[in-house]
Amino acid sequence: MNNKTKIAVIGGTGKSGKYLVKKLLEQGFQLKILLRNPDNFKAKNSLAEVVIGDVANYRTVSTLIEGCQAVISSLGLGIPASEPRIFSKATSNVIQAMNEQNVHRYIVTTGLNVDAPLDNKSPKTLFATEWMRKTFPVSTADKQSEFDILSNSNVEWTMVRLPLIEQTDESGEIIVSLKDCPGDKISATDLANFLIEQLSTDTFIRKSPFIASV
Repeated sequence: MNNKTKIAVIGGTGKSGKYLVKKLLEQGFQLKILLRNPDNFKAKNSLAEVVIGDVANYRTVSTLIEGCQAVISSLGLGIPASEPRIFSKATSNVIQAMNEQNVHRYIVTTGLNVDAPLDNKSPKTLFATEWMRKTFPVSTADKQSEFDILSNSNVEWTMVRLPLIEQTDESGEIIVSLKDCPGDKISATDLANFLIEQLSTDTFIRKSPFIASV
């Protein structure tokens, strides 16, 4: 995809989403950004169209995706916090709208706690996974359900699994693995660049890579 591609963005004002939006606009992409609270969106730009609403509402999601060629979601629970099952609901709505509008590419971020068939998690990653399950049981289970929904769909999805996100403009090398989380943190800028790269490659279609900054 080139920078004339219109991208639907979910979670664009979050701690990683705002870096994603910044990088997409710098590269000249047209955006449609879903916002619960438009006052939180500071990146005023003629390339960015705001859609006001909630990702749990199907009509809103359908409006968001209309006219776009790909969807990128960095959805978090947000402030105020969304319902902890928002992740599976969001992805169900996105997939339905994509199928109805003949959109194929969906890129979504999640935590390292999600399990996938190719995993060979280290003790450290397994410990973090179990901690998330015990501390945030509902949202953690819902993120696993989101993976299952993607796996059973017919869209060209990539689910990117993340360690701690560092909100920084600094960018460097990253490590990517389909088996285990390769580091303790990821620069929000490195993450944004990786997500945008997935628009023009099929390397991780229907896969769930872990990424981390070197």
